[in-house]
Amino acid sequence: MKPVTEKYAGKNLQFEIFPFEAADGFPCNLIHVSGSTKNTKDPVLLVHGAGVSASIFLAPVNKNIVEFLLEEGYDVWLENWRASIDFAPNKWTLDQAALYDHPAAVKKVVEITGSPKIKAIIHCQGSTSFMMSVVAGLVPQVTNIVSNAVSLHPVVPDFSRFKLSVMVPMVKQLTDYLNPQWGIKAPSLTAKMVNTLVQLTHHECNNSVCKQVSFTYGSGFPALWRHENLNDETHEWIKSQFAAVPMTFYKQIARSVKAGHLMSIEKKKELPDSFVAAAPATEARISFFAGGKNLCFLPDSQVQSFKYFDNLRQNYHALRVLPDYSHLDVFIGKNAYKDVFPLMLQELRVN
Repeated sequence: MKPVTEKYAGKNLQFEIFPFEAADGFPCNLIHVSGSTKNTKDPVLLVHGAGVSASIFLAPVNKNIVEFLLEEGYDVWLENWRASIDFAPNKWTLDQAALYDHPAAVKKVVEITGSPKIKAIIHCQGSTSFMMSVVAGLVPQVTNIVSNAVSLHPVVPDFSRFKLSVMVPMVKQLTDYLNPQWGIKAPSLTAKMVNTLVQLTHHECNNSVCKQVSFTYGSGFPALWRHENLNDETHEWIKSQFAAVPMTFYKQIARSVKAGHLMSIEKKKELPDSFVAAAPATEARISFFAGGKNLCFLPDSQVQSFKYFDNLRQNYHALRVLPDYSHLDVFIGKNAYKDVFPLMLQELRVN
């Protein structure tokens, strides 16, 4: 394992990398971030989504989520789980992350900090897989969770359903991975075919990776953010932030979308087949955040999950729908430090 440490630099922050092994031996790592403000509050673990890395939380904006949390006195930890592009491409599943990666990461943070309880901010497939850990009772040390975009109920646009049911089975016969970097360099015939299709259908900007990301993850133009929410530097920065995502992921998310809720795929005895079949084995408070204009996972994804948890324990959890945001711009948007992060802070403060 050779993390790309150059990604974790700048803005007067200090980064310390703590390697750890997932329960099946996969080499992951934690990035501990510190700034000029003394840590006076609980550790907070940030968990990235699919086909990116922990650096996705370090966008070149006026104030990113890491800087915001540090200024508030939180002890900030970033998890690079097996989906991170800092590692060699691998055919991961949400089951593997839920059973092996996240519990080990939480245990490591508790071990290093000495804090018996921690908080978590989780995004996209970092959120789905982490919530699988939560529901299965594998991370009891986590008492407060901010989940963005999707958790237990993946709801996608109609065209995404078509892609998952029709296009994905076709594409997986040709390649084990999709990679937004194909917009910069397409090394194979399949990559060239995908890149040509993207160039023919996506005309929303001149950023080839941005367009590939929209094809890879959603149905919008773009799918993961609203261009008006990004500054120019961030729009250029995303070229280096996305890479390979395995077709194994799409197989599992397709099954879950069809079922209407998260489903396991590897039949591990520690994980339920359905993650809504029994009451969650957790006392954690969960705040469900959703971009009102999300074209990757529709906001109803988080609305349904909130209703599910609220029905089990009324007036305990929270739902925040952000009308002017999409998917990832919740974190990398130029004004997220004013529009979004204070709301997340309110939820983190509850317990």
